[in-house]
Amino acid sequence: MSPVYPFDDAATARAVVDEHGVLVEWNEGARRLLGWAPEEVLGERAANLLADGPLGHLPDEPRWNGTLTVRHRDGRALPVWVLAHHRRPEDGGNWLLVTPLEGGGPPDPDDPLARAELIQSPCAVAIYDERLRLHGMNAAMADVVGIPADRLRGLRLSEIGGRRQSEDFEWHMHRVIATGQGNDVRTYVPIGGDGQVSAWLARMSPITDRQGRVRGVCVAAHDFTEQYRARERLQLVNEASVRIGTTLDVARTAQELADVCVPALADFVSVDLLDPPEHGGEPLTGPVTTPVVLRRAAHGSINAGSPEALSVIGRTELYPATSPQGASLVTGHSVVISKEAGDLDKWLSWDPARRLHFRELGVHTAMSVPIRARGVTLGVAVFSRFRQPGPFTPDDVLLAEEVTARAAVCIDNARRYSRERETALALQRSLLPRILPRTAAVQAASRYLPAARAGVGGDWFDVIPLSGTRVAMVVGDVLGHGVQASASMGRLRTAVGTLADIDLAPDELLTHLDDVVARMSAEAGAEGRPGEVGATCLYAVYDPVSRRCTLARAGHPPPVLIPPDGLPRRVELPSGPPLGLGGLPFESVELQLPEGSVLCFYTDGLVESRERDTDAGHRLLCEALAARGGSLEETCDRVLRTLLPAGGSSDDAALLLARTRALPPSQVATWDIPADPSLVAPVRKQVVDRLDDWGLSEAAFTTELVVSELVTNAIRYGTPPIHLRLIHDEAHLTCEVSDTTHTAPHLRRAKTWDEGGRGLLLVAQLTRRWGSRHTAEGKTIWAELDLLDDE
Repeated sequence: MSPVYPFDDAATARAVVDEHGVLVEWNEGARRLLGWAPEEVLGERAANLLADGPLGHLPDEPRWNGTLTVRHRDGRALPVWVLAHHRRPEDGGNWLLVTPLEGGGPPDPDDPLARAELIQSPCAVAIYDERLRLHGMNAAMADVVGIPADRLRGLRLSEIGGRRQSEDFEWHMHRVIATGQGNDVRTYVPIGGDGQVSAWLARMSPITDRQGRVRGVCVAAHDFTEQYRARERLQLVNEASVRIGTTLDVARTAQELADVCVPALADFVSVDLLDPPEHGGEPLTGPVTTPVVLRRAAHGSINAGSPEALSVIGRTELYPATSPQGASLVTGHSVVISKEAGDLDKWLSWDPARRLHFRELGVHTAMSVPIRARGVTLGVAVFSRFRQPGPFTPDDVLLAEEVTARAAVCIDNARRYSRERETALALQRSLLPRILPRTAAVQAASRYLPAARAGVGGDWFDVIPLSGTRVAMVVGDVLGHGVQASASMGRLRTAVGTLADIDLAPDELLTHLDDVVARMSAEAGAEGRPGEVGATCLYAVYDPVSRRCTLARAGHPPPVLIPPDGLPRRVELPSGPPLGLGGLPFESVELQLPEGSVLCFYTDGLVESRERDTDAGHRLLCEALAARGGSLEETCDRVLRTLLPAGGSSDDAALLLARTRALPPSQVATWDIPADPSLVAPVRKQVVDRLDDWGLSEAAFTTELVVSELVTNAIRYGTPPIHLRLIHDEAHLTCEVSDTTHTAPHLRRAKTWDEGGRGLLLVAQLTRRWGSRHTAEGKTIWAELDLLDDE
């Protein structure tokens, strides 16, 4: 509600006409002018008061002034000069019509208002009386308002301006009258009739008579529009530097460019980008050839939902050289088109639908700015105006180019990051196991999630089948992110696989792996990156025959054990130093696990986050694991939903779940072998009988040969006691011969006339795989037959 001042409402004839041409307001001054009382005209059409008949149409401009011939109540035609303001929709969208009723006579020489020197001042000055009605203005102020002073004399400022800001301005003028103290006010309104917003500093001072009484107010207006617009441009550039590039996401960065420029620079902004080259190639650095295919990356509008957009985000469109987009990309310079310059229709002739759409929206100017960074053409941004009245000025073009250049660097950074991230992800996928092997020892499931923002890292996991139906499970974490971390992870995973093949105990394996990381760090130091490689690791070996699990860790989080009938709990393990420090020991712990126990291995990215500490993460992990039900795959999904945010984690995370199995004694056969070659035949007979009991008669011939060779070699070259063990699972039959000699056998090629040397070669040819492992008592030679192939 407008403030109420002691104005003489009858000094101005004022009427308000709504958008339908109906009178909705009629003041006392209008009654004085035309004789009609408010109750006689309110609700009637304003055209009924025109003596010359209704106007053809209302003027399509924010302000109009001219002489209308209206009907007086007594029937005579009366010519009246009228100032009409078309208010904005937020101010009611109606028409305010005013005309002064006083102030037309010559001024009184003794009037203090008349003594104010106005005419020669280059500053725009207006004098208002104590009723805040215009007494006079100089030529500079008349130029600003756009109407001669003698036409406006007797009107209030709110009636001259016709805007809500004018009413606020009157409040400051009334304060000057009431207090007798000057006041400075800044305002940003379209004062003239062209609709252009200008910035003004109004300096108000009281006018007093000879007795010191306040008789009016002097308003001196100073135009600082250029300084204001320069400050706005600088503010937009600063805002762009803060708001654009907050993420390394191309689409988000493009949207930030559109959002920053609306409505500060344009009413609608679209951002279209070239598609990145396939297979990770370099983007275009040379000139662009037309027609060019662009993909809509983002758009923004002053209207909700961007109804001005002809293309949806993600869709491609072909632009010829005759389009502003194509022309700006080919030339590398901005293209500005406008209705004022007469080239808007010409530039839009390539797309009749677009031209019609521009006309319907009232777009009167557009600007196409190429998006380039580091010599690479990335796309184009188009700025359009339909609500802002003015065309793009040269300063606007420079501003758009500056903001677009900043956005281009951010978009290029995002694209480079995306390309490196895709490369690292491809490397990571190639290095991690795609399918976990099926073993008789455990049933396993896994997940790996790269970091949402930092990129892929060095987390890895693996399940490695060992001899004797045992299995090794490993999870590790290389410090850092990116391709280098993924490459280091690949080297460590390969090293673990190699060390696992020679059946090292967990603590010994970590000792050798520590040396590998130390060498990798030394290599990095030789390249100018000292101490770059660091890693943690957890290694476990599970034997389904004995149901024992041996674990050791190197600075890695301990696993969580879920017994078949108990609650999840962390396994207490000596922490061990992280890999790469060198010279510090690692310790192993052995657990006896019931069949059906679940071991949960993970990296710290799963339980650590900025929102919670590690202990809270462990509690959430145990809660997710305690919710029994479903497969291991479903448990993995439940764990990720519980611990990781929907938008992704700030660090990569790996998860490995393994449910233990057990081989019953009925599937294991053991013999003590006397050190007498003549007793090998009875042993072979016992083996064949056991295979018959297991229903594996088809494998008897091959197994008999393998057992004969391994037992004979142990008797000939080994040291008693000698043991033979057969292990049978669904897919494999394992033969193991152990003795107390630490010397490992070697496969060699026997010469034509040699009587021996072909035993291990025969074993290698007949079995799926074979090898040896050292034990605390000596060594074990083993060979594995694939029962599925035999069947």
